[in-house]
Amino acid sequence: MPKRTQKSDSTADKCKKTSITRASKQALGDTDLLEYPLEESTLFNGLIFNVSRMQVKLPNGSIGERDIVRHPGAVAVVALTNSGSICLVRQYRPSLDRITLEIPAGKLELGEDPLEAAQRELLEETGMVAQNMALLTTIASAVGFSDELVRIYMATGLTQETPHPDQDEFVRTELVPLHEFINTVLDGRIEDAKTVVGALICDAVSHRLTSQNSVE
Repeated sequence: MPKRTQKSDSTADKCKKTSITRASKQALGDTDLLEYPLEESTLFNGLIFNVSRMQVKLPNGSIGERDIVRHPGAVAVVALTNSGSICLVRQYRPSLDRITLEIPAGKLELGEDPLEAAQRELLEETGMVAQNMALLTTIASAVGFSDELVRIYMATGLTQETPHPDQDEFVRTELVPLHEFINTVLDGRIEDAKTVVGALICDAVSHRLTSQNSVE
């Protein structure tokens, strides 16, 4: 959602988080792979994300630089109707210069609860309200250069209300049968990462349920 974010955490906060992550990696015996943050400066403050440059000490002792996209995080929703269809949104993405088909999603506002954000995004983009919503997984969307984490939820027990997207947001809702949704991912017609993950999880869960029912 194109709303201005707050500035990223201070360098001290980031170093603290990195230290916690580093400690967990050390427990796994990965100390020979670790990079140690020395300094970080903000290069760009954007509407949705900021860009920082971090100076790091590399495993061999030399000094390197890393450009990192600092993002507040996002949520996405696999919304399954009672008839077995997935609610998707079609919209134009200027970064790719084409129309994409995706599961509803949006960024977290500062201090916002992810579950509440998922409910908000689903209503804003599709007009759907979910009686049940559960976390499926969390993905790192671009680990090579961004700290964005996307929490993907499953929504069921849907009722239709009125969507109210942002003034600069133009989307169209489509209901796609679950099997067709999975096929569009497997044959490459859907490329969006969060949507691909959502489809594959749905496929895995449906196969697991089918196997359990056949055993019973």
